[in-house]
Order: sequence, then structure tokens, then C-alpha cells
Amino acid sequence: MPVTEFIPGQRWISNTEAELGLGMVTSNADRRVTIVYPAAEEERTYATDNAPISRVEYPVGDAISNSAGIRIKISERLEKNGCFIYIGLDDEGDEHIISEIDLDCHVQFNRPQDRLFAGQIDKLSRYQLRLDTLEHQHAQQKSETYGLSGGRVQLLPHQFYIAHEVANRYAPRVLLADEVGLGKTIEAGLILHQQLISGRAQRVLITVPDSLIYQWLIEMMRRFNLHFSIMDELRCTAIEMSGSGNPFDTAQLILCGQSFINNNTTRVEQILACDWDMLIVDEAHHLVWSEDAPSPLYTTIEKLANVIPSLLLLTATPEQLGLESHFARLRLLDPDRYSSLDQFREEQAHYTEVNALVQKLLAADGIQQLSSDTQFQTEINNFLGEATAAKLIADAQDGNAEDAIQQCISHLLDRHGTGRVLFRNTRDAVPGFPQRILVPHPLPMPEALLSNMEDYSLDQILQPEAQLGVDWLEFDPRVEWLDNWLKSHRLEKTLLICARAETAQALEEHIRLRKGVRSAVFHEKMTLINRDRAAAYFADTEEYAQVLICSEIGSEGRNFQFAQHLIMFDLPLNPDLLEQRIGRLDRIGQKNDVHIHIPYYEDSAQAVLLRWFDEGINAFRHTCPAGQALFTQFEETLTTLLLDGVDEETFSTLITESQQASQKILHEMQQGRDRLLEMSSCRPAKAAELVESVEDTENRHQLVDYMEHVFDQFGVDQQTNGPHSVILQPTDQMIEHRFPGLPEEGCTATYSREEALSREDMQFLNWEHPMVTGAMEMIIGSEFGNTAVCTVKLPPLQPGTLLVEAVFVLYCAAPRHLNLQRYQPQATVRVVLDNSGNNLSKIITPGHLNKLGERVKRHAAQNLIRHGRQQISTVLTKAEAVAESQQAELIKAAISKATLILNEEVERLEALIKVNPSIRPSEITQLRADRTSILDHLSSAKLKMDAVRIAVVSD
Repeated sequence: MPVTEFIPGQRWISNTEAELGLGMVTSNADRRVTIVYPAAEEERTYATDNAPISRVEYPVGDAISNSAGIRIKISERLEKNGCFIYIGLDDEGDEHIISEIDLDCHVQFNRPQDRLFAGQIDKLSRYQLRLDTLEHQHAQQKSETYGLSGGRVQLLPHQFYIAHEVANRYAPRVLLADEVGLGKTIEAGLILHQQLISGRAQRVLITVPDSLIYQWLIEMMRRFNLHFSIMDELRCTAIEMSGSGNPFDTAQLILCGQSFINNNTTRVEQILACDWDMLIVDEAHHLVWSEDAPSPLYTTIEKLANVIPSLLLLTATPEQLGLESHFARLRLLDPDRYSSLDQFREEQAHYTEVNALVQKLLAADGIQQLSSDTQFQTEINNFLGEATAAKLIADAQDGNAEDAIQQCISHLLDRHGTGRVLFRNTRDAVPGFPQRILVPHPLPMPEALLSNMEDYSLDQILQPEAQLGVDWLEFDPRVEWLDNWLKSHRLEKTLLICARAETAQALEEHIRLRKGVRSAVFHEKMTLINRDRAAAYFADTEEYAQVLICSEIGSEGRNFQFAQHLIMFDLPLNPDLLEQRIGRLDRIGQKNDVHIHIPYYEDSAQAVLLRWFDEGINAFRHTCPAGQALFTQFEETLTTLLLDGVDEETFSTLITESQQASQKILHEMQQGRDRLLEMSSCRPAKAAELVESVEDTENRHQLVDYMEHVFDQFGVDQQTNGPHSVILQPTDQMIEHRFPGLPEEGCTATYSREEALSREDMQFLNWEHPMVTGAMEMIIGSEFGNTAVCTVKLPPLQPGTLLVEAVFVLYCAAPRHLNLQRYQPQATVRVVLDNSGNNLSKIITPGHLNKLGERVKRHAAQNLIRHGRQQISTVLTKAEAVAESQQAELIKAAISKATLILNEEVERLEALIKVNPSIRPSEITQLRADRTSILDHLSSAKLKMDAVRIAVVSD
């Protein structure tokens, strides 16, 4: 029947809009054909000579249904007046007659063989893109670092080690406690991103200090493409008034301030009524606890932590606030494990012994001791158990000493201490930090302060501007110094921190209005939006503020490593707060030395505190993890000197004793648990492997080629924008209404991690970016490109030979978090047969058909398929049989790999839980359940035809 012969009642299907279902011809006149699609309630009119539609002709043997739901297997097909009549039997054996006009309109042709025989034939380029997508997706999902490579972050080994170690656990509950500047937020983001992309988590609640809400919102969005919804009282009330029910059920990812949920019974109850997978708490040292009187915020977080499976606590001061405070946070992670403060104190003392053993193993003669020293071997035996120790000692004696040493250390770290629930890297162990340079600026004390000093409190002495009166800006030498200093450093960004919001506001108005300095202010009395605007103005690379003046809240959480000068307009009494201030600039990513400027009055309390911080505990030039302990030890003497004035003999004694105490505490920390913690928080060899794995799977050039192909096929306009970026724009020619991850206004993107780190205005395209994963899901989750027809010149074969290439995937409907592709040996099974049934799979490679295959016009391809349907059906049946013969071996290989990996993981945890109570029984229970589920799903997997290409050999 010629294509132009359209008869009312005939059923056709759209080649470009398959989702419309089965269409029916209603009229054919004036070289126009009108087809109605009842399932979609749509109507289309086409030119009869090039209509993008295909006639639906069901052959004998197919199953069909009518609009009443009667389903038959066709035994006879008749044609009358250009329309078909189908005769067949239903499941009960009763005969029915179904006319073409009465066919079910909701039918969809998704299977490649169905689409092929319905005349829905894709371009060769789309077919190739589908197969490429299957291979790329499989390669990503089986990678060891799946879920960790998508962030816009530097590839820092310690961060990726922690993220990999934590993210692969069931419902991880850990304390991230890296020193200031090492990237706890990045680590939390990596863990969260991996948990979400792998399906282990779906609903997440993050609670942070109010001043950090928008920073977290932006960090999660820009670095990890995670879009959180901010929940506050105003939004909750609006949602409730709209009748939408529980406000916390309206989004999957929610971010809120800690003050919002602190002692707020109604909102906490609403949170508890929802199902959550993960809770993240930033600045967890704000959770104040004592056995008798925990703070309201601690109690609130404790309620949430008791019902939410996964918990990440972030703090840079895990132990400096005291052992009791440290215990309180570990208690949130595992209240059963950390139930007694006294028992915890005993365990802490025990870690020194383990550390001493590790130091012996790391010593120059560690190998010799492990091989021959019986006393040393006895100590190893006591800590690791007889079986494990015996194997390691035997390995050492057999010449595998270095491996045995490393394994021995790994076992010790796994089995002792808080290393499984607490991660803390120190700056000493992580390279890449700038040098700190202290620049003191002594100034004369204002005359107004020379008298009545004894009437002032310590805060008033350390923040003297309030005592100078309303005109203090005119009399304070620090202000004049600041004016002159900023004038001589106009091209250098500077962060200024002071204790009080009133001071910050007055200073900023003074230098901006009177001195013409480009400046911004940042303090707690501003709205969060205005604070973020100020921070953004300071961070801008073109039109930027020379100086950002912050109150104390600027020293917590914010990152300003693009500036190199820090001015402390006053000094905080708390050494940890001093470190927080410096840590705003002294961070990984800082490319310059950090200059710390301290304008202070000579012969004043400020001068005393400056000297004690510098000479006594060395807090300016290096981090001081013992700062809080030292302040507690010498607080009385230091306070007396600050209030009553300097007695040189007493002050010299204080400096000497502080230095000695600092050295002693630092030595104890190195000898005790800190050293163990450092080693367990980043094992260099493993960390290097992870970074290398991320670099390998990134494969930027392969991704560029793939996405260019994707954009071309889906109609997205792409224009080169310099050597490392591309401009992407939606067009009217897109085959989908929206392209995943592409804004309506378009965007600029880069495939370069280096470019992305320096240009946050660009999208960072990688294999885990929503634009890439969304495109993959859109291709694989639909019939896109699953049929193709071509001609090919292959001299060894006779012209006219028909080749059928069928591509199969191992399919089973399993939960996403099981990630079955991790165990599958290959992405696809490919079978190539000729029309005689000969298996040519190994002879005719994908390269032959991809390079030599030439397109066939759609009309010719449809005629070819129509005339060769019976023969093609027979070959496809044989192809399925060939694939099925390989199914058992594929499943066996997948099950073998899964069994090996999962048994090893289960056995390791089972061994650890006997000696390390930090292992939660629920982890092992879940791992066993996952193992059973994975093996069951793999056992029931089936090879399913995913794509088919027909090739005709030409001369």
C-alpha cells in the first residue's frame, strides 16, 4: 500500500511523539491527513507525502487488545476496504473478532522489536548514543568512588578518604572534627552527595547556626548541585495556612537554623512526625551538655538523633571544650556505646598504650621487632587476638614484613579508639597551608583611658571603644591607623573582625562615608540576606569591597581565603575563638601568606593578651589545639594581669609556664589519642588511590565527546566560550520540552575542575552532574535510539545478506541503593546473527557497523522491515536464545563477585564488633540483609533486549 493511501479507521503511530499512543485516521483530503490520538486527546494534521508516522500492522501470532479490554492472540488477519480485521482466541479459548478501528488506543511500543516492526526506526547516531550511555553508566556505577566525583571541590586526599570511609556505611553516624580550614563542610557534602546519588538516603535535614544558613544553601547548590529548602517560622506558617499539612513534608532536602528548632516544641514534633534518612548538625560545639543540665538545643538534637538513622556532627573543637563536652557529642552518635562518662575517661587513658604500640611498629626497627621480639609479639597478641596476631607475625617472618606492618596498624586503628566514629585531620598532617605572619601595630593609648581603668570590666578593657564615648572614632588611634593602612593597600582584600556589632557598623560607615573606601559590613543585627550580599560583594572578582568589617559572627563558618590580610580590631579572650578568626583566611585554597594585623595600645591589657597568645602559646603563627586547656589552666593569673596591669616578674613566669605547659600538652596529644586519630582519619595510601580513582573516572575528554553528542541529538545549542567552557542554550528544536539540569535562560558550563573552582558562575559538568545523569536516565529510561537500520559494505559477505545486531542488558527490578551494576562484569551482551542464523558476534565488531554503516531513508527502512518481518523475527528469536545461553554465566560471575565482596565486608565487621564497641549491631544486620537481597536479585536477573540494529550488506 503506498504511503499516500490513508483510509479512515486505519491505525498509525507517530514516529516523533510515541507517547501519544495509537492514532486513527479521521480524514484524508487536499494532500493532508488528519489523525486523532484518543489516548492523549490530541489531533494532528500532516502532509501526506512526508508524514512522520508509521502504519501499525499486527502479524499472526501477536497479542492485541481492543478498547473493551479483550485480549487475543491473532490466528488470522484479513483486510477489507484498506483496514485490517483480526481474528483470534482469548485466554479462555473463546474466539473474538477485533477490527482495526476498535484497537486499544493506549498501546505503547517500548520494546525495540515492537518499535522496529511498528516502523519506529531511529537514526544511527541515536542508536550509537544509547549504547554509549549504557557503557558510561555502567563504568560510573561500578567505580569505587561512585557518588564522590561530582562535587566542585579540590581533590584533597584527606577529604576523599573520610567521605569514602563514611559514605559507604549503612546510616553513618560520625563526628567530623578536622581542624579549622580543612573542609568539614566539603566532607559532609561529599558524604551527603554519595548517599543521595546511590539511593542510600532520600530525605535530609541540615541544621546550622543562623548566620550560616545561606552559606550552607549556596555551598550545597554550587558545589554539589543539591537544592535545599530553607524552613523558618514564616514559611511554616504560610504552608499551614495553605492547608498543605506538615511543612516538613513539603521538601526532600530541608535546611533550618538552630534557633528555629531550639526549644520549639511544635516544630520539633512536626520534624519527628516525618521520615528522615540523615541529620547534619554544623558547629556542634554549640550543643552544651552536662549530666545534670543539658541545654535545650542539645535536648532537641538528641530527640532528633534518636529517631533519624544517620547523623553527621561537625565541629573544629572536639576536645578543646573539655572531655565532658566531647563525650556529650559522641553520646549523640551512639548512646548505647557512650553511656558512661566515667567509663569514657578510662578508655581515653587506654589509647596511649595503643599509640605506643603503633609508634613501635612505625619505628626503624619495627619490622625486626614484629618478626623476632617475643615480648612485642605478645603485646600485639593482647590487642589483636591470637588468630589475627599469629597471621600477621607469620607474614612478617615469611618476608612480607612491610605489608604485615601496615595490616597490623590498620587492625589496631580499626579495633581501638574512637576512630570509627570520629575523624580529625590536623594541619600538620595536611600540606598546602600558607604561612601565618603576625604584624603587631603598637599605638599610644588614648588619654581618656589612662584614668579610671580600675572601674572597667575585662570586656570593657579589651573592647575600649565603648568607653571613649559616642565620638570614639575621633579619638581612637586604631581608627586613624586603619584609615592610613587601607589607603596604602587599596588593591588588597582585607577582612577586619571585631567583637561588637556596634563597633563593626560604626567603623564601616566611617571608612565608607568619610574616607571613600569600598567596604561592606557583616554583623548579627543584619538580616541573613543582607549578610550574604555583603559577603558576595567582598568575594566579587571585579566590583568588590576592599574590606569586609565583621562582628564576631564573621569568625565562624565563613570562608574568605581569597583575602590575605586579617585585621583584628580587638583580641578575643578565648584562644579557640582566636583560631576561628584566623581560620577564615588560613584555609586550603589560600594562595598567599596570611598577614595577621593587630593594632593595640601600648602598655595595655591588649598588649598583655597579645604577648601571651604569641609568646606563651604560639597561637598566631601556628594552630593551637591545646589553647582552651591552656587558658583554663592559666585563666586566673592571666585575668589578674589583664585587670590590674603587668607585673613583669609575674608575667615572665606566666609566659615560661605557658610555654612549658603547651609543649607538655601537645606532646601528650601526639603520644596519645590524637596520633591514633590522625592515622585513622586519613590513611595516605588508600587516600591516594581514591583520588586517582576520581581522576580516572572523570575522563574529561570522553565526557566532552559524549555530551556534545547528547546536546546535538536533543537539540541543545552549544557554543564554545574560550578554551575551557561552553555556552548552552535551549532551542525550539529540542525533542523534549525541557532538558535535565538546563535552566530556561541557558548557562555557561565547563568540563574542567580547575576552571570550575575559579569560576563559580559556571556549571561544572562531570559524570555525576544532574545534566549528565538526567540525560542518561532520559535515554536509557525511554525507547530513545533502541532501533536502527543501515546498509554496510562487508566484502566477505554476499550482498543482500541481512544482519541482526541485538543488544541485551542484565535486568532486575532492585532498589537503587543495592547498586547491582557494581557486581556485573559487563554493561551489555551483544549478539550478531545473519539471516541464516550464523553467529557473527566475534567477527563483526561494533566498530564495523559504526564506521561502515550508512543510513537508510525512513520510508525505505520501513519497507525493508515490513517485507522482512518474518525473517527478522526468526533471527531475533535465535538471538535471544544465544543471549540466554550466556545469561547463566553472567549471573554466576556477578553472584561470585558480590559474594566475595559482601562476605569480606560482613566478616570484617563481625570481627571488629568483638573488639570494638563502636561498631553498631544495626550496621551488620543491614549489611547481611543487603547481601541476601543483592544475591536474591542477581539470581533472578534476566537478559532483556535493549536495542536492535538491522544491517543489510550492500555491494
